[in-house]
Amino acid sequence: MVSLVKIGILLTFFKNEHFLTFVLKIVQLVPSQSKSILYFYLKVIITFMTNKNLKEKIMKSEPINRTSMWKFKLSAATMTLIPAAVGINYVAKALAEGLKLPVWLGSLGTFLASMLAGPVAGAVSGFINNVIYGLTLSPISTVYAITSIGIGIAVGILHAKGWFSSIRKVFISAIIIAIVSAVISTPLNVIFWGGQTGIAWGDSLFALMVANHAPVWLASFTDEFVLDILDKVCVAYLAFFIYRQLPQRMVRFFRDDK
Repeated sequence: MVSLVKIGILLTFFKNEHFLTFVLKIVQLVPSQSKSILYFYLKVIITFMTNKNLKEKIMKSEPINRTSMWKFKLSAATMTLIPAAVGINYVAKALAEGLKLPVWLGSLGTFLASMLAGPVAGAVSGFINNVIYGLTLSPISTVYAITSIGIGIAVGILHAKGWFSSIRKVFISAIIIAIVSAVISTPLNVIFWGGQTGIAWGDSLFALMVANHAPVWLASFTDEFVLDILDKVCVAYLAFFIYRQLPQRMVRFFRDDK
């Protein structure tokens, strides 16, 4: 069992008292059985952000030089990026569940990995995250690994095509990604949840549509889609602003060689 003290020590790397207090309060909402892995992922993320030696090793390794968005090389950079992306996914989703937010936020790391290293890296990050989350917090999450793969691929393609270059384009991209997510998730929701998503306000819409004799698949898709729009718009803009704050040297390192 990991104490809040250990997590607090890790978070002091951010050197922001208000941020530290806020995050520690949120961490208390996370189920106790998941605090060990939460601690592990916080350590991975903070190491990735603060370890100068690690950054230097990554930058000195061979550049990706992808001639195609689909090219995937298991280099030192991608081997570091994927665990960090998985950690971001895990922490964001755990905190969203702990705070009972009307969104999942569990694809933030997938977005960033896809934007930096392409759709394959994003898909791998999303898949691994769902498997680990399913083994530690919510077993049904493993089933939705296929949705995460679809999200990673969609983000990678849209970013490569320039659809994350402005506020307006990010919004359009988020809608497209929400459609992809809803199309993949709806059959899973029908099979495992009777069409519901587990988010109260979305399921209220589902119940209303079913009560008015709408087909279950249509009610389920609508339930999933309205939730995905809110979630993917939030995540897309978070990823967009985080990406813009990353060191240009790191961004160029992963960028396709034109």
